[in-house]
Amino acid sequence: MVDEKKVNQVVDPGKGIAGVEDGPAWELPFLLLSGFRALIDRLHGELAAQGHPDARPAHGFALQAIGPDGATASELGRRLGVSKQAAGKTADRLAALGYVTTAADPADARRKVVRLTPHGLDLLNRSAAVFAALRAEWARQAGPGRVQDMETTLRALVPASDRYRLDAAGWLGG
Repeated sequence: MVDEKKVNQVVDPGKGIAGVEDGPAWELPFLLLSGFRALIDRLHGELAAQGHPDARPAHGFALQAIGPDGATASELGRRLGVSKQAAGKTADRLAALGYVTTAADPADARRKVVRLTPHGLDLLNRSAAVFAALRAEWARQAGPGRVQDMETTLRALVPASDRYRLDAAGWLGG
């Protein structure tokens, strides 16, 4: 239940809500997003240095959505929460960068299947290694127990069906 007293308090972005020592409630999503952004920005800096200078955050979501078995533009669109046309443009961009190939679907020649290339797999494997290094860095800075506690808490709060959603890029876009 919403506490109307707190809703009606004046929020000063520089100070938060008067009398709230832990910080204003609206700060939580910003901190989560800022933590995500810090990890993603560092990831892409590392990926650029490791031979993937054109990789963008949305590409990672798309490559994960394509997965090891490939996907049609319609499937990719559903998984990313975007239109078939937007998914097709994303697949075209990934193909131009060498991360995917497209070929006729063996089950239906009218459809094209998008599949990861070795270059796309390399990007995903390097991403996993960089994320592991960044997590280890956060654990050194904050303490391993605190990072583990944060992950455990988020697993408890976020429904299992929402933990690995790939449609964030589409959701953020509109």
